[in-house]
Amino acid sequence: MTERKSATGRRKEANARVWITDGTGKIMVNDRPAEVYFCRAVLMMQIEQPLNAVNMKGKLDILIRSHGGGLSGQAGAVRHGIARALCSYNPEFRSVLKKGGFLTRDARATERKKYGRPGARRRYQFSKR
Repeated sequence: MTERKSATGRRKEANARVWITDGTGKIMVNDRPAEVYFCRAVLMMQIEQPLNAVNMKGKLDILIRSHGGGLSGQAGAVRHGIARALCSYNPEFRSVLKKGGFLTRDARATERKKYGRPGARRRYQFSKR
């Protein structure tokens, strides 16, 4: 397959558009290598998880446009996007990716601040006098 497959991944406030093609395993995020963009090893490990699950690491070139949120949220969005793109690339990967939990969108988001409180749940210090 030489055609390009794409998908969108989301996590917290971050969105990632992912395009995959046959290649040598090059991963580019916002025109930079993924190792430079996601400078922490944990984040790199996270975005490579779906590729490792289907034994495609080093066989696909991946181009990513990511925006919104922070680095951790973007890494989660990229992981989700890569997993969804792999499903459209080869439908046989779906069962493996589904079992690993890579296709599920992590719905956790920041809880809103409530009135009368300094944060979402934090309370002002209580004093009797």
